[in-house]
Amino acid sequence: MKLYYMPAACSLSVQITLNELGIAYEKVLVDSKAKTLADGSDYHAINPRGQVPVLELDDGTRLSEGPVIVQYLADQKPGSDLMPAAGTLERYRELEWLNYLTSEVHQRFYPIFKFPQFPDEAKGDLRADLDRRLAYIAEQLGARSYLMGDTFTAADGYLFTMLRWAGFLKVDLTRWPNLVAYRDRVAERPAVQAAMREAGLIRT
Repeated sequence: MKLYYMPAACSLSVQITLNELGIAYEKVLVDSKAKTLADGSDYHAINPRGQVPVLELDDGTRLSEGPVIVQYLADQKPGSDLMPAAGTLERYRELEWLNYLTSEVHQRFYPIFKFPQFPDEAKGDLRADLDRRLAYIAEQLGARSYLMGDTFTAADGYLFTMLRWAGFLKVDLTRWPNLVAYRDRVAERPAVQAAMREAGLIRT
């Protein structure tokens, strides 16, 4: 498999999933500004939207959208903890989280990153909107170790990726101590450490 990725982007959640499952893959770095590959070719030929992640399977089939890719990968290893079995209520509960994270949280980060020229008032509104989503997650997480309880799932890899973005944007997570503890707990997982090394985010 090939994974088209950008360092620190949402593709990190797919790298975490790959490492948690022990699935070997080839990394293909995408230039985030030029949207080109290492050989200078246009990434839009791979994904017309110019976004990561894209997972290319051995037969050349390509999948996009991180929440879809992590479901596909987990289903390649039936019985893994990353996704509950198809048809179970627990499966739909995790799908709820993946959909909430992609539609309600990820999309709150995007304009803050993408449009730094926004006036301060607009930026303040965007940050307040993001804060409300983070407060909701903190409330739902409570004292649990992970989103689904005691078991790390693919949804946790996605949330962890976005909590790292909070640091880049100077979002004060200390308002939600359980989110800080959660972020640090996930960061200590060997597969997460490996994924961050592969993304070039840590060196040790």
